[in-house]
Amino acid sequence: MSIQSINPATNEVIKIFEEMSETAIDQAISKSVETFTTWKKSPFSTRSELLHKVAGLLREKKKDLAKLISLEMGKLVSQAEGEIKLSAEIFDYYAKHSEGFLQDKILDPVHGQALVRCSPIGVLLGVQPWNFPFYQVARFAAPNIMVGNTILIKHASIVPQCAIEIEKIFLEAGAPSGLYTNLLITGKRASALVADNRIKGVSLTGSEAAGAIVAAEAGKNLKKSVLELGGSDAFIVLEDADIDKAVEWAVVGRINNNGECCIASKRFIAVEEIANDFFEKLKVKLAELVVGDPADPNTQLGPLSSEEAAVHIADQVKRAVAGGAKISLGGKRVDQAGAYMQATVLTNMLPDNPVYYEEFFGPVAVFFTVKNEQKAIDLANDSPFGLGGSVFTQDIERGKRVADQIDTGMVFINHPTWTQADLPFGGTKGSGYGRELSELGITEFVNKKLIRVSELSDPF
Repeated sequence: MSIQSINPATNEVIKIFEEMSETAIDQAISKSVETFTTWKKSPFSTRSELLHKVAGLLREKKKDLAKLISLEMGKLVSQAEGEIKLSAEIFDYYAKHSEGFLQDKILDPVHGQALVRCSPIGVLLGVQPWNFPFYQVARFAAPNIMVGNTILIKHASIVPQCAIEIEKIFLEAGAPSGLYTNLLITGKRASALVADNRIKGVSLTGSEAAGAIVAAEAGKNLKKSVLELGGSDAFIVLEDADIDKAVEWAVVGRINNNGECCIASKRFIAVEEIANDFFEKLKVKLAELVVGDPADPNTQLGPLSSEEAAVHIADQVKRAVAGGAKISLGGKRVDQAGAYMQATVLTNMLPDNPVYYEEFFGPVAVFFTVKNEQKAIDLANDSPFGLGGSVFTQDIERGKRVADQIDTGMVFINHPTWTQADLPFGGTKGSGYGRELSELGITEFVNKKLIRVSELSDPF
């Protein structure tokens, strides 16, 4: 079976790659196991030096890599350059801080002495998505390589050139063969790999359906898994918010990455005192967006990642309207070649609508008006997802109180949900479990081993 790289701005095939054979996959896993036996013994200085070199190469190749991202999945080139910058920062962050994060934790037992030591567990499988093809890999690979684990990556099938380029960068940086390996295979074959006893853990960022399959395989085979799945982040605007600033951030939160972001602001909830003002200004800003080629620096909204994605979200809008929702802006495909969708705003979305609880992965905003703060919190929590969320208010303490009541893994005050190396990332409910980034992200795939020293006279 072949894997195709397709330009979503034109829907034209760029390159075709053949999938790896079963023999090649087996050899890749065996090599990763072999490399683990030596890499786990390497000093932190060796691991750190490698990651700093990877970061340097990312910065050196930033413009070319950004063009490749844009070509394969439609991200605006300026945002793609930002992704490369962020990815380099993540590699540098773990290169600098991992030794401190993994220091022995000294305990104080009643008798004797004790410590907890973090040790690598072996070969890890990362199943990564297309929407941030370098960043998603960085946040999984960087901490785990610093731990001493080795990495197998099954990247999204629509970004094969990005996947291949990442492996090349590791090798150019001096990584030993088998430390970081790209597996050019489909998702179905990746889930089957979880059962391989040589693979000791799996991390997936993707859909709920894919997460459920991988989690089931991991559980059946008694392996640790980390899942980062979908999101339907609420963007709450309280009556004391700076409305103009809230509107500016609402556009960024919804349209960044052409709306194809798990932590994008998707449900806009405004209290009734300011709802109309916020709503009208938001529509104006969204209507002004320049749609076009993601390689054009003037473009503000590019294509979706694939024709399949564009068809899906257009169908979601159609089903929403059939279920009673109203289109206040957009609602249709853009009349040109490529996987384009108009910036869209839906209102009158009620719980009995068949798409009420679905995630809109694209430039579609759903707007709600509520009576007060408590109703905003209740609506924000009325979702099967629990990834991120935002609260806009000029009273920061109030914002914190509201944030504390929102059932998600992350809440940002006066900013749409976003990410950086030193902040933990992850969700709850249908958005998955486990954390990536920050100190929390380096301890997911380690053996936290207790080492206890007792006196011969200590009681049993």
